[in-house]
Amino acid sequence: MDNELKVANEFWDFLGGQGTYQELLDIFERIGIELRDEIDGYFAEHA
Repeated sequence: MDNELKVANEFWDFLGGQGTYQELLDIFERIGIELRDEIDGYFAEHA
């Protein structure tokens, strides 16, 4: 293929190296847990 579209883990691992995608998922999970009350409050106001 002359042109290739990378998505999800292929994209992030291409940009940041092997394991980058999983590391990003882990970071989002930790931040989501930490900010859960704030996130829930935001959606409660804007739903």
